[in-house]
Amino acid sequence: MEESKMQWSPPSRYGPIFRTSVAGRPIVISVDPEFNHYIVKQEGKLVELWYMDSFSSLFSMEGESRTTALGVIHKYVRSIILDHFGAEPLKEKLLPQIEVFVSKTLETWSTQSSVEVKHAASIMVFDFSTKSIMFSYDAEKSPMKLSEKLINAAGGFMSFPLNIPGFAYHKSLKDQKEALTMLRKIVKEKMNSPGKHEDMLDQAINNMNKEKFLSEDFLARWVFGISFATFEAISTALSLALKLIADSPAVLQELTAEHKAILKARKNRNSILTWEEYKSMTFTLQVINEVLRIANVSPGLLRKALKDIKFKGYTIPSGWTIMIANSALQLNSNTYKDPLAFNPWRWKVRNKQPY
Repeated sequence: MEESKMQWSPPSRYGPIFRTSVAGRPIVISVDPEFNHYIVKQEGKLVELWYMDSFSSLFSMEGESRTTALGVIHKYVRSIILDHFGAEPLKEKLLPQIEVFVSKTLETWSTQSSVEVKHAASIMVFDFSTKSIMFSYDAEKSPMKLSEKLINAAGGFMSFPLNIPGFAYHKSLKDQKEALTMLRKIVKEKMNSPGKHEDMLDQAINNMNKEKFLSEDFLARWVFGISFATFEAISTALSLALKLIADSPAVLQELTAEHKAILKARKNRNSILTWEEYKSMTFTLQVINEVLRIANVSPGLLRKALKDIKFKGYTIPSGWTIMIANSALQLNSNTYKDPLAFNPWRWKVRNKQPY
């Protein structure tokens, strides 16, 4: 086939790889597993991280391009994330802390006539992660509800970047400004009273002499970004999980039976959840896998072509955006049998492709 610059015939445009445009920007969307795997392996070579303008501008730093700034955040977060969110911290301290915090939150919810789950879950996840892991923020003692500011700011991330009163993006920038002012104050206070290495912000401040890009402004924006990524992803997954489980009595019944069996086996029914109990929740894990399969919180990964990319006789021009739509593969009948059905039992057979 003669090579061309993404000149697909009409039928091919709607196949596993096709071109379109978003807000006037050319973009290639792929649900092709082979191509997606290839692109992910080319990060830093043929492609780089890319985000929508409305999203990246909220996290840009002075003196750096938006793409560069986001790339720095992404790489730096990966380097320290396991120190605070990995298996060892979860096993040693986070598991009992999470149980206590969630139990307290559910008790509060039970006293209310109704709960908007997504919003309430966002606040719960934000308050826990920022207090226990990120930067020791105590929502109960704070004069301003930082969680509300970040949730409001998130409303403009997928909007057109029109900084005009009345538009979502304008309100996002306003809430972001107020949140960053508070975060800069927190960063400054920590820098002026250095202590032992406890949370993620402490670790970043301790690394400022080694990493030149770590500035006061960077740290405030970095905390803003990681806080958003944490509460938005987890609260979305929790909300969808509750909806799917509520609509499936059989799943709820088996899930309840598994947790009742754990409580029954305890010597002290009121003891804190142990690592061994957590690891024994086999059906719970199947439910989690199925929720993430059927309702992936991220529609796709965005990359920007740094050079012309040749694939199967076609060329994706340098500068074009590529969307790796892995979430679409999870709902493909060629990947899973009856893909739209909520069926945690498909994950029951270990070390084999779920059906």
